[in-house]
Amino acid sequence: MAKVTEVYSASSGPVVLCDCTPPRSADPAALDAVGAVGADFVCVAYNPGKLPRADSTAAALAIKSRTGTDVVFNLATRDMNKIALQSRLLSAQMLGLENVVVLQGDGFTPEESERVKAVNDYTPTALIAGAAAMNDGLDYRGSRLRGATSLCIGATFDLARDLEREATLTQRKVEAGAHFLIAQPIYDLAVRHAFLQAYERLAGEPLAIPVFWGVQVLDKDGIVLGNVPPETREQLDAGRSGVDIAVDHLRALLADGVRGVYLVPPILRGGARDYEAARQVLAAIQ
Repeated sequence: MAKVTEVYSASSGPVVLCDCTPPRSADPAALDAVGAVGADFVCVAYNPGKLPRADSTAAALAIKSRTGTDVVFNLATRDMNKIALQSRLLSAQMLGLENVVVLQGDGFTPEESERVKAVNDYTPTALIAGAAAMNDGLDYRGSRLRGATSLCIGATFDLARDLEREATLTQRKVEAGAHFLIAQPIYDLAVRHAFLQAYERLAGEPLAIPVFWGVQVLDKDGIVLGNVPPETREQLDAGRSGVDIAVDHLRALLADGVRGVYLVPPILRGGARDYEAARQVLAAIQ
């Protein structure tokens, strides 16, 4: 299976990761629509909405098998201890799934915590370091595995939060062994530039690994990620298509030198996704 970093290095044009929500069922046919988007990779989310869904590794394997599209699976530290997480990574490697994005997962509210408990045996940065050690043939205890993994490790950051804090956390994730980064959706190029400047100031050098910058295809009545500017919200409310808005934003990012794109299809109420809208966005720029 192709690695994200290898495709990025070999490509002269943009490389697109399309976000995907696994189904709340065991029906693999529910995943077929995302294969028609035309992205280079499908990035399978880990239990979005804090709900039981098809496992991200199983869903990624089903997408690859059924559609032929290369895949990335997300893995959260919230729900498993170190043994379970490293076992999951070994199993993914056995299945030929080498692209993983490490994240924490949304925290549980006090009410939710009465029904389900967070584990957080690793921080995301520590799991990145643990996965990098597995690539060197070592488990979480420092004991030798019978065979090293070959994981392509991704990490996330969110520019809707404090830029200095996100730059600091991102630097730690890169130092821990992250090979690529995914930025949650942004709507302002100035925020991108400010983050890159903050990172370079803290790290003493520019951010050198591939970054996939988030572009969400908005829906007037859907769930929104990030800080949507008032003028963009006004355009949506006035009836402008979220596809058109996303196309304009994506073109601006590409003109700004971006080569990695994290495309987020519309998130409808109830968690359904409009993959056709994402397909239209990519078709418009190709």
